[in-house]
Amino acid sequence: MRVFQRALALLALLATSSCSSDSERPITVRGSDTMVAIGQKWAEIYMAKNPEATIQVNGGGSGTGISALINRIADICQSSRPMKKRERDIIKHRYGRDAIEIPVAKDGIVIYVHESNPISELSIAQMKAIYTGKIRNWKELGWEDRNIVVYGRENSSGTYEFFKKRVLNGEDFAADVQTLPGTGAIANAVAQDKYSIGYGGIAYSRGIKFLAAKETDDSPAVAASEQTIADNSYPIARDLYFYLVKEPKGRTKDFIDWVLSDEGQSLAIEEGYFPVRPLAKTENSATVLAK
Repeated sequence: MRVFQRALALLALLATSSCSSDSERPITVRGSDTMVAIGQKWAEIYMAKNPEATIQVNGGGSGTGISALINRIADICQSSRPMKKRERDIIKHRYGRDAIEIPVAKDGIVIYVHESNPISELSIAQMKAIYTGKIRNWKELGWEDRNIVVYGRENSSGTYEFFKKRVLNGEDFAADVQTLPGTGAIANAVAQDKYSIGYGGIAYSRGIKFLAAKETDDSPAVAASEQTIADNSYPIARDLYFYLVKEPKGRTKDFIDWVLSDEGQSLAIEEGYFPVRPLAKTENSATVLAK
């Protein structure tokens, strides 16, 4: 009887310790470089409001984040692309359940050029021609007789995969496209090179300008904005996701709930992204999220 009682006491102690450690251990977030800025801001503000919480956010690309999630070295994966069937199948096989997908923000993929570039718009066909090497000189687009310096993301990036699928229609990038490890690196490179072009999220803007996009050569040009992202008139927009391998509980659930709250979504707007649901104006003109 004493042995049985001791075993029960030990199990109770272990359960208590497990619950305590689960609520107190850091939440690890890995993945999309496009999302790393907003992920870090969400973590910063949440931890300021909840001093007992620790949230660690790192980039590396959507594919890297999904691998970290699969191998359970991340609690949350940030991804700028939907998870692939192969990745979902691995999670299903390994953990016996489907991956949990949570859209947490929206983003418009924009074309970057130097702020002095006079061109203001490109069609998707023109973007594809530049990135597949069919257009190589700005003269072909009505500007100076100078070669176009083309920047893109590395192939572990969700932005790379989205751009390849949506703009290049699955074709390969030209061999001379210079790949850089992060959207910020592309924006900085374009800001320093008058004759360059790049692509990425709308959260970066210093020294560069964004080109309006046209679905076809004859379509009207549409600039990326809160309205055009929400009504799907901007042609190269996407959702940004959190992925998990199990239902969030405790501190993790509280953090995700806060990210999806009015406060968390308003913070996404401040950081240059877009909310997952339409915005409304209150009577005092403060912007809040429509329910």
